[in-house]
Amino acid sequence: MLAQRLEGIPPTIFSEMSALALRTGAVNLGQGFPDVDGPPEVIARAVHALESGANQYAPGSGTLALRQAVARHQRRHYGIELDPDRQVVVTTGCTEGIAAALLGLVDPGDEVVVLEPYYDSYPAMIQIVGGVRRPVTLRSPDFRLDVDELRAAVTPRTRFVLLNSPHNPSGTVLTRDELQAVADLAIEHDLVVITDEVYEHLVYDGREHVPLATLPGMFERTLTLSSAGKSYSFTGWKVGWATGPADLVAAVLAAKQWLTFTSGSPLQPAVAFALDEEPDFPATLAADLQARRDLLCTGLAEVGLDVRRPEGTYFASTDITALGWEDGLTFCRALPERAGVVAIPAQGFYDSDAGRQLVRWAFCKQPEVIAEGLRRLAAADLTR
Repeated sequence: MLAQRLEGIPPTIFSEMSALALRTGAVNLGQGFPDVDGPPEVIARAVHALESGANQYAPGSGTLALRQAVARHQRRHYGIELDPDRQVVVTTGCTEGIAAALLGLVDPGDEVVVLEPYYDSYPAMIQIVGGVRRPVTLRSPDFRLDVDELRAAVTPRTRFVLLNSPHNPSGTVLTRDELQAVADLAIEHDLVVITDEVYEHLVYDGREHVPLATLPGMFERTLTLSSAGKSYSFTGWKVGWATGPADLVAAVLAAKQWLTFTSGSPLQPAVAFALDEEPDFPATLAADLQARRDLLCTGLAEVGLDVRRPEGTYFASTDITALGWEDGLTFCRALPERAGVVAIPAQGFYDSDAGRQLVRWAFCKQPEVIAEGLRRLAAADLTR
């Protein structure tokens, strides 16, 4: 009793691996959620909103205060000017933003160029809306964009690019030159680009996140998605936004109104407060996460795993080829019993076999949790 549009879409791997962690008591270095909340002042604002009657429907496009705060955020960080009434819509996290953008813009048969490996909602939603995905693979170990492969992916039926930078799961932050190649192609072929920028503030080693919408000629053809979940460590609040030209934002709202309509009324003023009054928190968080990244990557290398140190996001990738396992999924299913640790097999993020031996690890955990996971890995036999 499953609709044809859902056939072949497997359950998200995160559910399976998190259930394994609970069942076995394993250290969960798999799913990307922090184990410490964001600023207490922001939580206090949510509590105040709850107690002050902000418990009924918010406007479908989001509260004016939050839309204005998002517009100020884009101006402050990137020099992007937005009309909060026409060019900002609040979504139930970036995941709903992705779904609403694809539902609102993509017609059956439209081709969508998407970077592989991909966040697993991308292929699911492209299939649900009847689109055709055209993957461009970021290949291990460097996970850089191959411009020739990007150009080869575009055909006369291509209408969209779905771009993610900083990129989950690889941790790549696309350079200005790589983004310019995307922009040049979009302008040449009249493509709309949907950009997922939820990790926009979580970049390391002095790197820069460049929104595609800031490149010449790109604002009018770029729909930008983001959220407060990653930047402020409130992943469970599911408060995100879509910004860009009014016609693209209107398409998101046209679909979103039939999904959640609105959500998180008491959380929206709290997120507005975070964006306006806690603007330095994401940079402090990024510095802290960089130290945790280094702790995890150094430890993974010391237990014999071939690890790539990411440039952004919550995640590091390892190649387990030398351990002798059939693939990453087999390895990750055995890891909780063998070592008391959970990780995520990356092959579910690929159409191709390029990720078959790759495993993703999350470092958005307390240092003592990461250290315990590494201790368990060091004490275990990880070979097949």
